[in-house]
Amino acid sequence: MALASVGLCAFIPAHAATPLAARAAAQDSQPQDTTSASTQDTGATDDSSQDKNKRRSAKQGAKQLQTVEVNGFISSIENSTALKRNASSIVEAVSAEQIGKLPGVSIADTLGRLPGLAVQTVSGRPQVLTIHGLGPDFSTALINGGQQVSTSNNRDVQFDQYPSSWFDNVVVHLTPQANLIGQGLTGTVDMHTIRPLEKSGPEAAVNAHYIWDGMSQVADGRGVSDRGYNLNGVWVNQFADHTVGVTLGVDIESNPAQILHQAPWGYPDNADGNAVIGGSKNYGISDSMKRRGVLATVQWQPNDHYTGTVDLTYDNFKEVQQAKGMEFPLFWGNATLQPGGSVQNGFVQSGTYDGVKAVIRNDYNSTSARVYNFNWENHFTINEDWAIDADANYSRATRDDINLESYSGTAFGANNGARDSLAFVERSGGLFYVNPSLNYGSGMVLTDPQGWGGGNDVVQAGFINAPHTVDYLANLHLAVERSFTSGPFSSVEFGVAHSTRNKTYHIDQSFLTLGGGTISGGGAVETAPFTGTSCSPLAWMGVGAQTCYDPFSLLANGTLVSVPTFGSSLSMPPNWKVREKTLTPYFQFNLDTWLGGVSLRGNVGVQGQHTSQRAVGERVAPGSAITGNAITLIPVVGRTSYNKFLPSANLIFGFGSNDDLRVSAARTLARPRMDQMNASLGVSGNITHLSSTDPNQAYFSASGGNAKLKPTMADNYNVSYEHYFSGGNGYECKATDAKNSDVCRGAGGGYFALSGYYLKLKDYINPNAAYLYDFSSFLPFGLTPAQLAQLGTTLGTVSGPTNDGHGSVKGAQVTLNLPFNLIAQPLDGFGMILTGNRTNSSLVFAGNSNPITVPGLSKWVANGTLYYQHNGFEARVSDSYRSSFLGEVSGISASRIEQTIQGGSTYDAQVSYTFESGSLKGLTLIAQGSNLSNKTFITYQNNDPRQVLTWEQYGRRYDIGVSYKFQ
Repeated sequence: MALASVGLCAFIPAHAATPLAARAAAQDSQPQDTTSASTQDTGATDDSSQDKNKRRSAKQGAKQLQTVEVNGFISSIENSTALKRNASSIVEAVSAEQIGKLPGVSIADTLGRLPGLAVQTVSGRPQVLTIHGLGPDFSTALINGGQQVSTSNNRDVQFDQYPSSWFDNVVVHLTPQANLIGQGLTGTVDMHTIRPLEKSGPEAAVNAHYIWDGMSQVADGRGVSDRGYNLNGVWVNQFADHTVGVTLGVDIESNPAQILHQAPWGYPDNADGNAVIGGSKNYGISDSMKRRGVLATVQWQPNDHYTGTVDLTYDNFKEVQQAKGMEFPLFWGNATLQPGGSVQNGFVQSGTYDGVKAVIRNDYNSTSARVYNFNWENHFTINEDWAIDADANYSRATRDDINLESYSGTAFGANNGARDSLAFVERSGGLFYVNPSLNYGSGMVLTDPQGWGGGNDVVQAGFINAPHTVDYLANLHLAVERSFTSGPFSSVEFGVAHSTRNKTYHIDQSFLTLGGGTISGGGAVETAPFTGTSCSPLAWMGVGAQTCYDPFSLLANGTLVSVPTFGSSLSMPPNWKVREKTLTPYFQFNLDTWLGGVSLRGNVGVQGQHTSQRAVGERVAPGSAITGNAITLIPVVGRTSYNKFLPSANLIFGFGSNDDLRVSAARTLARPRMDQMNASLGVSGNITHLSSTDPNQAYFSASGGNAKLKPTMADNYNVSYEHYFSGGNGYECKATDAKNSDVCRGAGGGYFALSGYYLKLKDYINPNAAYLYDFSSFLPFGLTPAQLAQLGTTLGTVSGPTNDGHGSVKGAQVTLNLPFNLIAQPLDGFGMILTGNRTNSSLVFAGNSNPITVPGLSKWVANGTLYYQHNGFEARVSDSYRSSFLGEVSGISASRIEQTIQGGSTYDAQVSYTFESGSLKGLTLIAQGSNLSNKTFITYQNNDPRQVLTWEQYGRRYDIGVSYKFQ
């Protein structure tokens, strides 16, 4: 993986992280050709006419600069390291090894190996990021500087929604600057596509990979497999005397995963006060994610005064899961824990339950999502002193999910039919292993084995959750820059941005019955026969064969009948819409000067934000039925607005030619989760409190979101000392390379960095708080005139999120990027990249002085890569480690819940060979493996790793491929 803590020059907006723009920015803020580098060594300090002319000529020549042709892992590392040396803020970055080929199996996988970052795996694939210990709620994502929407029901961007072949480099801003629009509280991930006019000539590459899982397919069914592929290609060309450039990219993939899954219900205390498993939902899951993605970029630079760029991306992906297995209601069912068994330190390690009425599951989950991006950039160079940027961006995501459950068992109801005697043992790795006595491979019927639908007067033989999400974000950005050829400032920028974001979430829910109407009506069908095939999806946990079938065929032939319901297993109506409008003016001064013999560059500025937000939700009308189509919903609307001022300063002190000290201070914010801004309310009335005038003991109460939530704020301080080694693996510039580009100028010798950070948090959102609410608009709420006369108050409490938290996050980080030829020349080609991060946090909510850990924070995060490259041969092995943390997982009815996720290491390896001459020149053969440690994904409760809540194993993943770069 090519990585480095790199930075961007302040005077170009966020899209300036492309190698050309970054080099141009670096020249403008601190001229650094080979001559200027030697000038720094002599400690020149005056703003002479010669220095002024250098600054101006560097700016004028910036558009002619071209990046080095990057091939292979080492040259990619060196390019990133060179960008780091020219940074004007603190960032981390990864660059492509060649066109269309980022290192790592995905963007999330690649970013998770950068210093200060960690990744969380979802369904066996890296998906969301943690930056400096704070989870995905606290960072944002951009493409070419344009803000991105999310396919989730929140703001967190799921990085597996983007094909990695699209991007030339990805930059993570760890410290903000005023001209960075859409910045996050802890970081901002900016993904950059290829700019065709920044290439010296035509380029094209195609990549093809065959993928397979180490585990064989565990669940059969349509749409899944244990084999997959990835085909992608990128074509770049220039026309009309290099004034028009085009980039086209296509990505087609089918990505398999096998998941062994257990979800224990929890751990109640038995009669002796020992914790024992209360039940468990268990699956063998086969998963397949299919993607079709298209990228198009057109650039036009008719003269030195105008450059226009249009980017279009479209990504359509569908993920299918066939989940076959069984649910065992135990202590919290009608089963009885038998005497005996093994108990260790208050935890029942093994035993036997009698009277177990299992629920056989044949479930199906699918996600269909489409992500669109349109980005239009216009750069006007008025003269040598003035420039204008006018940009527009539109990002849109739509997502449709189907989560279908289908049940079978021995008979209808928890106390009817054959029941099992289930011996169990809690294995040391967290696996719940069983030995059933009942044969589940024959004699089963479609039914409601536990009577779960009784409360809704139906025989619940299954259930469907079908969430639908739409998210769009439109941005307009105008910026003006005035450059100077003398004085301490290289330029000043000022501008304004306006964004509008709309997000809508809606979920349809249905019971699957066997027909015949309601139970109370006497016509409900309680059982139905079915046919299927014998399968063993739970053989890995000791369960024998069961009968597997396709629930959609049963829906099609009328065996299963859908009955609509609403808000099942949810405390409030789940449908909502949030609209945000944000106006962001800013100004920024960019520094480039000397303090005696110490160079000083960077930026200082301030960004203001005025945000108005409006949320629309629902409540159920009093007395309305929720099963069937008779429900009556009443709209609930909430709104607020606020102003925030976000100052920032990034100062880089240069001591000699190889040492930099970076200091940053900024105020940042993270907007509330959109599902927490939900205005929906689950309202109830307590008639015994009808006359009470105390809002805390009033007639009205509710659970819901909070449309008046404000952002979480942070004062963010960072310091980093960096020492760059001379020498290195010695990338040799070719005749076609720009001699004053980053790599050819040097800085490829590796580096050592030691950094620290401190975030002071305030207005942190407490998701489990309560606030006062006036329910007067809900009257009469089913009350009679006489009761209304007795009503003591219309005020009541809503159990929902509030801004009542405060705390801090602090940490230290060390990075070593060491080419081994610095130790001994015979080791040329060998090298390693090591990074370690230690983070502590303390978070306190109102009314509770006991501090807790910030969700998403791992105290320890470490990454290591050992690599070798020589004459076309490359090999590398990587290890990623993070300690346990509080993360988000899927809950009931497509909700999101927090659980402690167990830490551990994940190992990956890759070998490749590139033909550098002859008829096969440009051809690369690749073999790689990921999750080679076969790491188990585990969540647990009560700080006791034995009390497992989720246990998943994905197996190893292998990939062989071929890549061809057209010469």
